[in-house]
Amino acid sequence: MEHILLRDLDIPDIWQFDTYMANGGYDGLKKAVADHTPDEVIQIVMDSNLRGRGGAGFPTGRKWSFIPKDAEIKYVTVNADESEPGTFKDRQLLEKNPHQVLEGSLITAYAIQATAVYIYCRGEFWDLAHELEVRIEEARAANLLGENILGTDWSCDVHIHLGAGAYICGEESALLNSLQGLLGQPRVRPPFPAQHGGGLYYQPTVVNNVETLANVPWILLNGAEAYRSIGTPESPGPKIFCMSGHVEKPGNYELPLGITFRELIYEHAGGIPNGKELKAILPSGASGPVLVATDEVLDSPLTYESVEALGSTLGSASFILMDEDTDMVWAAAKMNHFFKHESCGKCTPCREGTFWLDRVYERLLRGEGTARDLTILENVPRQMQGVTLCALGDFAANPVLSTVTQFRAEYERYIQSPEPAAASNMPDAAR
Repeated sequence: MEHILLRDLDIPDIWQFDTYMANGGYDGLKKAVADHTPDEVIQIVMDSNLRGRGGAGFPTGRKWSFIPKDAEIKYVTVNADESEPGTFKDRQLLEKNPHQVLEGSLITAYAIQATAVYIYCRGEFWDLAHELEVRIEEARAANLLGENILGTDWSCDVHIHLGAGAYICGEESALLNSLQGLLGQPRVRPPFPAQHGGGLYYQPTVVNNVETLANVPWILLNGAEAYRSIGTPESPGPKIFCMSGHVEKPGNYELPLGITFRELIYEHAGGIPNGKELKAILPSGASGPVLVATDEVLDSPLTYESVEALGSTLGSASFILMDEDTDMVWAAAKMNHFFKHESCGKCTPCREGTFWLDRVYERLLRGEGTARDLTILENVPRQMQGVTLCALGDFAANPVLSTVTQFRAEYERYIQSPEPAAASNMPDAAR
């Protein structure tokens, strides 16, 4: 299929302003401003059923519709804090097709009548952020952003902000806190970002992922029905799948939602290196439950609802593949250690749970595991689920519970004694 998002694969210099303009650049914004009211733009995106590509899959137009129309100050925040392990799609969009992201952001701003757009980039994107500043000035010189855009009475500027390397700031309310200069920790909700008191500087705010916004110009130009003709009715449009781990051809692949795991892995990404068997799949980086690579899984369609039915989540579609030689206990330990390091510490279940799980995994990998450890690995994650301000507690629990359940024999190989380990190595609740 012709690329809608990764257009750099078809037009190598699409990042350049003149090239982008010569290939329909900013025509979606021009059409939105000239031919549609803000409410009509929101309705078009709602009719397209574009779902958020950052992980949650929430309907984009519906999110926009929550912004109160009587608010004098409104913002759009672009979530470019791409920190999920195995995710690298947003960077390619921002590096290779930046004007399409800017255009999508400005169409969003027009739809809610925002006065400013803030692009929040992860701290490691410093080089990319400097280049984005150049792209913004190119658009400003063409009156595509700034004062009285395209000769209208609507004005909207775009700003870049660099984070400080915290995974938690990918969560929208922690991102807003960080953007305001506060500690990057999630907020108590309600109020939600779209409401007074919940958004950036406590004003109503739309927060969208980079890939989500890159879809918007095409929808405005081609219509909601054309967009829904791609993918499936419940999960329409193209999706960028990030492929890494034990895979022959790692990279980003833009394909329609609804293709199968098997097609993605074996036809597009080249299968597993060295003729080995695929053992397990992380379909959403470290944050989603591990899937065993059975025929049922491989023949299932890649949609938000079907992956959920398998017991995992599509999320941002950051696939990490693990071959037959992968030690799943080691893999789960690495994932939990990541979440322990990235927990902001605000919520006790997440802060303490990831710490004690890390201690248990250290003991297992030293060859000092006991039967009690399996009980801890089953009980502690369950006490982390659904009780934290953001989803990081649930994310940390997922790889532990899914591997203990599905690869229990591998854990049992680490068990050296049926007796519990020394009390000093265990949380009080587990003694």
